Amino acid sequence: MFGAHHWPRWGNDRVQEILRGQRDLYAHFNNQVLHLANQGVTVNQIHNVYELPKSLQQRWDCRGYHGSVPHNARAVVNRYLGYWDCNPATLIPLSPGDSAPLYVEMMGGAATILAKARQLHDRGEYLLATEILDKLVHAEPGNREAKDLLADAFEQIGYQQENPGLRNSFLAGAYELREGVPAGASPKSSGPDVIRAMSTELFLDFLAIRMDSRRAEGMRFTMNLITPDNGETFVVELENATLTNLPGFLAAKPDLTLTIDRADLEQTMIGAKSLEAQIKDGTAKVAGDVSILAKLAATMVDFDPRFEILPGTRGREAVAHADAYEAVPGKTIPE
Repeated sequence: MFGAHHWPRWGNDRVQEILRGQRDLYAHFNNQVLHLANQGVTVNQIHNVYELPKSLQQRWDCRGYHGSVPHNARAVVNRYLGYWDCNPATLIPLSPGDSAPLYVEMMGGAATILAKARQLHDRGEYLLATEILDKLVHAEPGNREAKDLLADAFEQIGYQQENPGLRNSFLAGAYELREGVPAGASPKSSGPDVIRAMSTELFLDFLAIRMDSRRAEGMRFTMNLITPDNGETFVVELENATLTNLPGFLAAKPDLTLTIDRADLEQTMIGAKSLEAQIKDGTAKVAGDVSILAKLAATMVDFDPRFEILPGTRGREAVAHADAYEAVPGKTIPE
């Protein structure tokens, strides 16, 4: 038997033993989490209430070395009942940065919180320490003492985790609080081979995500896109500050028709040659209002995957401006 996250097993008895353990592990998750949910245990409580039976906890092949019990328990509730715990106070929650100053004020200010958090940390009550320190860090992102103490608590919680996902989350949070968002080049997830494997429809969907709809208010157009070398056609529409595409069709009266081979479009997608340059040299052909392309390009923003998770940890490195129709994440300019 070849199973996920484990080495092979040989022998009918051994294989059956492993399969029964896996069967009972996932069935118990599903059934008993729902058992508790039907008694009013919410998505924000279930990870502190649900437990695997001792017999499964004692099987090393059922330990949470890949998926953790808290994550999985919450995932079951989320699957069936959604992310909300049915408490109206959590239905439209304030963003942490908006609510935290009130908490800090009501708790007596930063000095009081830090003193209590140190007591909790020294007693090993790390989760309670993070509860109040998180509020302080969101209220005062520049408070170095608060960020260092929260990092200490995160670190201790991380060290206690058997599950690497939980451990790495806490340790990554501690690192970010102490050192800031890691500097240097962004991880590349869209090299030339990946981009060539993208369907044209997926590329157009990506442009719709990259578009800042606030820049597109009041804009409207219908464009036909034709890629002769692979026989694809698309109707691309911008209306209600939303960019959509419909594959396999052409509009009868488009504002613009763009004809370009898919192979040439890929040169724009990888940033090797701009669409403007391809139109200029005749590689791409346009009919209609070509200014639409410039207007659409002006709505595109660059993504930098090194955004901060915790407040006050963002670095100062700039991100190079990508071509408007380039399917790559933000590119870091080294200092």
